[in-house]
Amino acid sequence: MASGTEIGRAQAEEAAQLQSFRQGAPEAFEAVFHRHHGVVFRWILRIVRDRGAAEDLTIETFFRVYKAHARFEPARGFEPWARTIATRVALDWMRSKHPEQPMAEGFFAAVSGREYTDPAILAEIRDKTALAFGRLPPKLRIAATLAVVEELPHKEVAEALGISIAAVKVRVFRALRRLRRDLEQMGIRL
Repeated sequence: MASGTEIGRAQAEEAAQLQSFRQGAPEAFEAVFHRHHGVVFRWILRIVRDRGAAEDLTIETFFRVYKAHARFEPARGFEPWARTIATRVALDWMRSKHPEQPMAEGFFAAVSGREYTDPAILAEIRDKTALAFGRLPPKLRIAATLAVVEELPHKEVAEALGISIAAVKVRVFRALRRLRRDLEQMGIRL
C-alpha cells in the first residue's frame, strides 16, 4: 500500500508532466499517451462499439490532443479534457460512417421495461433495435449510448459532449422517442 508521501510525490510528478505536456515537450506527450491511452480507448469503444474503429479513433484523438496541447488546462484534469476530444472524434466518425452499432442485450429491456428469454424473439428484437438505433442522428445516438446503454451519469455525459445536463436529458428523451416509434413501425410494441 502506498503511503501518503508516495501518493503526494506521484501527484506532483504527474502535475509537472502535464505542465510539460502543455508546453509542448514531446517526452511529456509520450508519457501522457502511455498513461492515458487505455482510458481513452475504453471511452471511445463505449461510444462506437467497434474495437477496430476504437483503436483508430484513439490514435486520432491523441493526434488532436497533441495539436491542442497549448489549450490544455492542467487544473481541469487530463482525462475529462481527453474524453471531450475523444467524444468529438467518435461523433465525427459516426457522422461520416453512419455505422449500425451492435446493441447491448439488455437495451430493449431498458427501453421497454420487459425481459425476453426466447432466443428467436431476442434475435429479432436485437436486429431491429440495432437497425433503429443506427438510424438515429449521431448526436442522439451518442447521448443514448452513453446514458442508456452504458448507464453513465448525465453529468459525465454532459461533460464529455460539452453540453448541459438538461441537453443530455433532451437528447436521450428524443432518442428513446424515435426508437420507440421506429420499433413500433417494425412491429415491435413497447
